[in-house]
Amino acid sequence: MATDSVNTPTRNTRPPLAQAAFGVGVVVQDGKGRILLGRHRDGTWELPGGKVDPTHESVAAAAARELREETGLLVAERSVSVFAMVHDVVGGINRISMAALVRVESADPEVTEPHLISTWRWTALEDLPGPLFDPSAQILDAWRPDLGVGHPPAHVLRITAPQA
Repeated sequence: MATDSVNTPTRNTRPPLAQAAFGVGVVVQDGKGRILLGRHRDGTWELPGGKVDPTHESVAAAAARELREETGLLVAERSVSVFAMVHDVVGGINRISMAALVRVESADPEVTEPHLISTWRWTALEDLPGPLFDPSAQILDAWRPDLGVGHPPAHVLRITAPQA
């Protein structure tokens, strides 16, 4: 009895070329309702945050690590609330920014990466400086749309209800 053999093509085992950048931005709010913003050396203001380590790290762990590395502030991973995913495209690369919120009663952030950030400042929501780094503006708008923060178009997927 003859059987038809099906030739199964060998599956490519190489990883795909990078098509996305995956990071986290952290809204840090103090007991007075202010948020923490850093002045980047390029002149923009930004939330603490950065890339999520692709080998072993959750988004909440990345938020806590980036906050520690950039400001010296120590927060427990369990105190990080991830509330949205923000997606835009820059230079043909999908940029995925996870939006996280951390509340602290008070804190004194340090400039730990002076080659990147010249100062950290607690800022009242009605006094947001500009220009804002685009992903930070997008995250702030996802958190508090009532602030009217301008930013390039982005898609927002809510994970939890934003907490004001």
